[in-house]
Amino acid sequence: MNFQFRPKLLETLRGYDRAQFSGDLSAGITVGVLALPLAMAFAIASGMSPTAGIWTAIVAGFLIAALGGSRVQIGGPTGAFIPIIYAIVADFGVQNLLIATMMAGAMLIAMGAFRLGSMIRFIPLSVVIGFTNGIAVVIFISQIKDFLGLRIDALPGEFFGKMEALIHALPTMDGPTLALSLASLAVLLGWNRVARKVAWMRRLPGPLAVLVIATALNAVFALPVDTIGSRFGGIPRELPAFGLPVLSLGLLGKLIAPALTIALLGAIESLLSARVADSQIDDRHDPNQELMAQGAANLLAPLFGGFAATGAIARTATNVRTGGRTPVAGIVHAFVLLVIVLAAAPLASYIPLASLSAIVVVVSINMGEWHAFAPKELARYSGTYRTILLATFFVTVVFDLTLAVELGMVLASLFFIYRMSDLTRIERLPLEDHYGVAALSREDGTPRILAWRLTGALFFGAANKLENLLLMQDGHPDAVILDMEKVISIDTTGLDILQTLHRNLQKRACTLILCDLNQQPGSLILRSGFAQKLGEDNIAGNLTDALLRAQQVKPGTPAVSYT
Repeated sequence: MNFQFRPKLLETLRGYDRAQFSGDLSAGITVGVLALPLAMAFAIASGMSPTAGIWTAIVAGFLIAALGGSRVQIGGPTGAFIPIIYAIVADFGVQNLLIATMMAGAMLIAMGAFRLGSMIRFIPLSVVIGFTNGIAVVIFISQIKDFLGLRIDALPGEFFGKMEALIHALPTMDGPTLALSLASLAVLLGWNRVARKVAWMRRLPGPLAVLVIATALNAVFALPVDTIGSRFGGIPRELPAFGLPVLSLGLLGKLIAPALTIALLGAIESLLSARVADSQIDDRHDPNQELMAQGAANLLAPLFGGFAATGAIARTATNVRTGGRTPVAGIVHAFVLLVIVLAAAPLASYIPLASLSAIVVVVSINMGEWHAFAPKELARYSGTYRTILLATFFVTVVFDLTLAVELGMVLASLFFIYRMSDLTRIERLPLEDHYGVAALSREDGTPRILAWRLTGALFFGAANKLENLLLMQDGHPDAVILDMEKVISIDTTGLDILQTLHRNLQKRACTLILCDLNQQPGSLILRSGFAQKLGEDNIAGNLTDALLRAQQVKPGTPAVSYT
């Protein structure tokens, strides 16, 4: 293993000048201001305090920028983690969530150290779209309570229990809360359209505009709605206490699955965000370094009361659009959040939860690739793609992300094995027509020869292709030739089926001859010792040589005994 730890920050600081700092400073301030409402909204939706969301954005955002493998990645809490974090908090509590997050951080560091970053790309697109859209639906459902102002003490984490609680609580809908939610939603949806025509609006992110307007209205008119102050007591104007979360050894084993879910989702989302950013700045990120940075962020953020973090696609894109080109912008974004907390924390008490809920609703709408579910779009792809996509989506919404990804990967693997096995073919070669060999008669005393050509990969999923040869339904030849020119690879199961064929033929006094072996099949046959058992004379370079060798076989006498 070639272990390397080289953050992009070290590379970009060479030749760093004032012009670059100016662009990074402007982008960092913009993204820092944008990150404030998102961090609080995502934290509340996850069942955490807004303070936890802000400190996650500060600590994780700083570490991901300083240690990451991308020039422009912005890290922090994201909407994709909402259903996962909420379920863990509901099942195990906040302290165990922090432990699971730290375990996920260690897993991510190990994934990066063992250079597994590129393997994340092996996850099929159908699985990614399925669970992304599923997460969007789960996020949307989780915001119904605060969006409508429903009176529910604790919303269940399980889908059916959650839906039952929401339906039963519909009569408690609060009019002022709904009105403020709809107004905030309207501003968010219309902000970007209007901002195209008004220069100063383009500099102010829609979520921040909603946050400022709603907070100001509530501070002046004391709106009868829930706020951060009424539910959480505001945001402390001080640094958080540093310390390890309380560890429960009895629950440690049960936290492995949630930790793995956090690690996998964090890896997928961060590397996807970095890859999108690469196309915007004409650069190439280091996936393994990025995973190690994500791991460090998730390992250390819980020590400050934070929770799971990853690369945020929307904030990273905003960073690029506003001029950020080095990790300095991400570092500035973290310090901007720190200054805001220390200077303006008391104002957070007036922030209405309805407006934050509207922000998360818009995030859930924007994160889903809904066009992928259109009938015309689905009709363009195979039944395999549709099955994996819809199954992953359904299981994500109804059950959980871990099971959805596992199911999606299992289905994708099974379908892939089936497709590969379908490409593996075996066909009879008509020797009497093309080579002048009397393959079906021993009348002249020459050996009876049969030949087949194999195509594709001879692996465990295609081993049944040789079953007919094992049965030898074509009679009892003296020599069997397998032309393997078009066999790209074989595995141990394929090797075993060849050895079984050889044993069966030996029992019938028949010789097996292989020809035209490619590099991988030839190497495995040689290393396994099968070539020695088969006999070097029975491995030919081409079909012509194989036929010459087969004609030398004495009828009824195999060339080499199998031991």
